Amino acid sequence: MNYKIVVDSCCDLTFEYKNRLKAETVPLTITLGEESIVDDETLNMPNFMERMKNFAGKIGSAAPSPDRFQQAFQGAQSFAVTLSSNLSSSYSSAMLGKMMAEEGAADTVVHVFDSKSASAGQVLLAVKIRRMLDEKANKSEIISSIDKFIKEMKTYFVLDNLDNLVKNGRLHKVAGKIISVLHIKPIMGSDGDGNITLFGNARGEKQIINKLTDTIEQSGRNTEGESMVITHCNNPGLAEKLMQAIQSRYKFKEIIILPTNGISSVYANDKGIVMAF
Repeated sequence: MNYKIVVDSCCDLTFEYKNRLKAETVPLTITLGEESIVDDETLNMPNFMERMKNFAGKIGSAAPSPDRFQQAFQGAQSFAVTLSSNLSSSYSSAMLGKMMAEEGAADTVVHVFDSKSASAGQVLLAVKIRRMLDEKANKSEIISSIDKFIKEMKTYFVLDNLDNLVKNGRLHKVAGKIISVLHIKPIMGSDGDGNITLFGNARGEKQIINKLTDTIEQSGRNTEGESMVITHCNNPGLAEKLMQAIQSRYKFKEIIILPTNGISSVYANDKGIVMAF
């Protein structure tokens, strides 16, 4: 049976990688105050980043409607990957879209995965699903394997710029100012259930690389033959240095580096780095 992969736009796929995975993206919407911006291939990222930087109000996002997911699922066999249900209602919308698409349609079968992650974590899941599909794994094998991997997957990120967390009320303005003045870079990640938690702090590029690289050993995960994804917001240099440091210590089969798209860039902000393994 031929399955397609459906993701929301927090899954940071380039046009090339989307084609490689045979994936379809359902866009979220970014809000700058009262303005709504669709996070799709028409979004001019340099222009958007400049506008976001200069915008003083609240910056947010809205999940795709169930109708958008229904359209992506209609008449197909699909595996869907959404960003964490604890961070967005994208998963709920996808589940409603699945119900709507499957109702009375024998040719439509959908399974939706709550990634318990975002950005690099979603890409990693899509890569694993595509690999299993190419290896002719059946539906139940894929669901069992991906569900197990989601429970074990680790996602970490480092923010260079905290402005959007302050604007959105997720970080107190005074705390954000103190962190910026002290040049502290918070290392955050998923707590395993899709919530964001603080794991530590770093000062400077060298510490960021060392501490992110150390998290792999601390996780106890076997890396041999596995894949890793690193996503970055306008920071390919740091992403490459991080990859090289990881390759010197661990045995990943591949490390995929991709730029963040709209939604991920809102929260990673300029120079942010996300990694998942």
